[in-house]
Amino acid sequence: MGSTADKIKGTANEYAGKAKQGVGEAVGSEKLEGEGAIQEGKGHAQQAVGDAKAAAEKAAGKAKDALK
Repeated sequence: MGSTADKIKGTANEYAGKAKQGVGEAVGSEKLEGEGAIQEGKGHAQQAVGDAKAAAEKAAGKAKDALK
């Protein structure tokens, strides 16, 4: 998966997690709130992976250009 795809999936998981937390809070479900917090955390991690991939791709591109 590319860096952009990781960032998109991460953002989607963050928003879905926040929504779950809100619904869980509204209906008084600690389980749903917890699931939402976990999903939001997963989204943050996916975005971090995407950022790392983007940085690696950029560094590889610079190294390739330097060799030319």
